[in-house]
Amino acid sequence: MTIKQYDAVVIGAGFAGLYMLHKLRERGLSVRVIEAADGVGGVWYWSRYPGAKCDSDSIFYNFTFSEELYKKWSWKDRYASQPEILEYLNFVADELDLRPDIQFSTRVKEASFNNDIKHWEIYTDTDETLIAKYFISGVGCLSTTNVPPFEGSETFKGEQYHTGRWPHEKVDFTGKRVVVIGNGSSGVQAMPEIAKEAKELTLLMRTPHYVAEARNHPLSKEDQEKAIQNYEDIRDSFSTTPGGIRMFTTGKSATEFTEEQQKETLEHVWTTGGLALGSVYPDVGVNKETNYVISQFVRDKIDEIVEDPEKAKMLHPDYYITTKRLIIGTNFYEIFNEDHVNLLSLKDNPIERIVENGVALRDGIIECDVIVYATGYEAMTGSLLKIDIQGRDGQSIQDKWGDGRDVKTYLGLTMENFPNFFMITGPQSPSVLTNMPSAIEQHVDWIDRCIEYLEDNNLQTIEAQKISEMKWGKQCDDLANSTLFPHTNSWYTGANIDGEQRGFVIYVGGLNNYKKICDQVADNNYEGFSFEKAHANVVIQ
Repeated sequence: MTIKQYDAVVIGAGFAGLYMLHKLRERGLSVRVIEAADGVGGVWYWSRYPGAKCDSDSIFYNFTFSEELYKKWSWKDRYASQPEILEYLNFVADELDLRPDIQFSTRVKEASFNNDIKHWEIYTDTDETLIAKYFISGVGCLSTTNVPPFEGSETFKGEQYHTGRWPHEKVDFTGKRVVVIGNGSSGVQAMPEIAKEAKELTLLMRTPHYVAEARNHPLSKEDQEKAIQNYEDIRDSFSTTPGGIRMFTTGKSATEFTEEQQKETLEHVWTTGGLALGSVYPDVGVNKETNYVISQFVRDKIDEIVEDPEKAKMLHPDYYITTKRLIIGTNFYEIFNEDHVNLLSLKDNPIERIVENGVALRDGIIECDVIVYATGYEAMTGSLLKIDIQGRDGQSIQDKWGDGRDVKTYLGLTMENFPNFFMITGPQSPSVLTNMPSAIEQHVDWIDRCIEYLEDNNLQTIEAQKISEMKWGKQCDDLANSTLFPHTNSWYTGANIDGEQRGFVIYVGGLNNYKKICDQVADNNYEGFSFEKAHANVVIQ
């Protein structure tokens, strides 16, 4: 077994891991990033399904910490596609010369805090032990795929794919009968592309979702130059807006407008495209009346687009809009007007098993040549729980969090009993309710500042106090319970994983307010944390 020592070990080489590596290396620390894939990109390395795109405008979906880096890159489209995002992250890795400190094709199997030497011992599947003072997770919120354990899946004689683990080579659907299970973001984005080739396409849908039109389009040279000129404003939006991104808003409740004014504004938002349905009236997440206005507007749009009234009704969502992630798609509803595209509700006719020639439902078999699982991820906590991470006295994250929804953190960044362990966009932070690069930059900057404080003050460890965790958990719960979010079963609450306990584990107060709280903690010499002084007699062997 090989033993190597670093100041910090980071898991993951996506947006979070790349920026964390850059910041700590600038600080003069020795850093090793461990990445399971054979290249950078994180979730964008794996999610290569047809139609994969980000759902933030591309001019915001990048780093802003370096003006020079920002101005060297121009996006091609309003919403960047997976290949372009992966190209961008490779560009960043090359511009900052990050690859020498990234170890690819390697997984962290387990990690434990050694209380004698006050360091983390990290074990990989390449039979290495890495010893580090700081251990940082950049595993991402949506990186562990959820494939429901359907009985008989191993007997299927056709092709099977998960949107989150798509092959590198193109999948040819020409002339094939395709079943898509799930209609979250990946299913909504993939189906119009698959429909162009497939002989027959059937969506097996458990819950219909609200889908806003992307209105994607190439960015003109003028658009690209304007984005570069607006660098300061775009960077400012990362920390001064609830979602880390400038969005169209009236700034008022829908109840303050007449029905005619509501319709005119919502038509404008629908025609313009994007996520503005979630920001046009800022009380959409707390006011049932406002929420109904927007929700019903989308249901009416579905009725306008989908010609078959029965199919249109099946596609009507019945939950509060924005309490599940608003999906951005292109011509999703339109494909249900095509003769070769079918729609079946799993609520009325559930899957019983996979058979060799298709999917067996309670009321019959859907024969197919290809099954696409668009069944999402074990969101928020799944990737961390897949690793055996043990803090003081052998306490694991599984012990601390139970089945993953009884989350206990301080600021979504740290945990009691896990010294010098930091989570980038962890549970109980704003994470998936924001533009992810915005949240990542804020988290990495805070962690970097914290490590600077420890190094400058000769401190060996920092650890959240138990009372701080309790207060933060209550603050997160109180905020969530003042909104409509807890009323809806979603992957936000873990409801997409059968048998998992429900729990809302996201800070909903906005990235701007969250940043103020985190900065105040740091300004007050890391109020709510405990420290251990560095001791010269600690020997690492």
